[in-house]
Parts: sequence; structure tokens; C-alpha cells
Amino acid sequence: MKFYHEIRGCSLAVDIVARELAIPLDLQWVDMATKTLPGGVDYHAINPKGTVPTLELPDGQFLTEGAVIMQYLADSVGTGALLPAPGTIDRLRVLEWNSFIAADLHKGGFMPLFKAQTPPSYREIAVDRVCKMLSWIDSQLCDRTYLVADRFTIADAHCYTIAMWGYVHAIPMGRWPSLEAYLKRIGSRDSVRAALAATQQQAGKVGRRL
Repeated sequence: MKFYHEIRGCSLAVDIVARELAIPLDLQWVDMATKTLPGGVDYHAINPKGTVPTLELPDGQFLTEGAVIMQYLADSVGTGALLPAPGTIDRLRVLEWNSFIAADLHKGGFMPLFKAQTPPSYREIAVDRVCKMLSWIDSQLCDRTYLVADRFTIADAHCYTIAMWGYVHAIPMGRWPSLEAYLKRIGSRDSVRAALAATQQQAGKVGRRL
């Protein structure tokens, strides 16, 4: 399946999940500054929203929104390995985390920090908002290894991907020892290392610093 990906994007979480599940993806790198694919193809022809990630399904349809794509991949394997079975409270907890990470931590928190047009005065507000959310996540991790059911799930791939942006924006992550230990723990997984290596390789091809 073709997977439309971005360097340092939230799409990294999907790549991690696919590697955890041994689902091969054909990575298609999107230049989000120009909304184009290699060769100058307009990415809007794939996803009219112009966002990543996008997954081309076996029947030719396109699925968007990272949290949904991760759920699709996990359910397609059907083992319950990264997403507990329907009807269980653990599944709801995983989806609850994914919703919080996508809506609050990503869009409501970090996204303004990536936009050049965000006024400096609001950037301070955004950093404060992000820090409060990271502090809360840290409190949830003080007595657990993973976010839900003491095992790695799609929520962990998602949380790792977005929380790591704290380092990108020079937020002193050491103030949250449980969260920082968690990020190191998740970052040591083979799937994460492989997904990051693919990103690093692509960044090298286009001369972009990570």
C-alpha cells in the first residue's frame, strides 16, 4: 500500500505502527511546503485536504487522518497486538489517548509553534499549553511503562511521535522524568529506529536537517 509521509511529520506514528505489525508500506514523501510529490505532482490530487498522512487502500480508496489509519492497520491484522478487541475498556482507553494526542497535543498544542505566522505573543501561550499537557502525560506515566494495559499500542506510537516535538521546539523535557524515560523507552524499539532511519535517509536526499 502506498503511504504518503512527511519528514518530521505526525505520519511517523503510522510508519511505526506498520513496522510493528510487519505491514509493508510504499513510502511516498510529500513536500508539505509546496504540497507536491516527487516529480512535481500536486498532492491535492491524492488528498484534497493537503494534509498527511494518507494511505492508499488495496481497493484504491484513500484513507486520511493518522489516528484512523493506525486503527485500520491494527484491526487489519486482527491479532489485537496493538489495539485491544472491540467492546473492551482497554480499546476505548487507547482510542481516548489517540483522540487527545491528535486534537489537543498536536493540533491545539504544537501546531501553532510550527507556523511562521503565529504571533510571538501567542507562541508563549502555545508553549505554556503544551507544557501543561506534557506535565499531565508525565503524571500518567509515573507508575506505568506504556499508556494502556502495560503494553505497546498505537497510542504509544502516536504519543512518542508528537511528544518528541518538544525537543524540536527546545522545550526542556528533563523537567518530566517519567515522560522522558518513556520517550527513550519507546525510541529504543526496532520499529521506531527503522522508521526514524527512513526519515533520516529521506532528509539526506533532500538536504534537510532534522
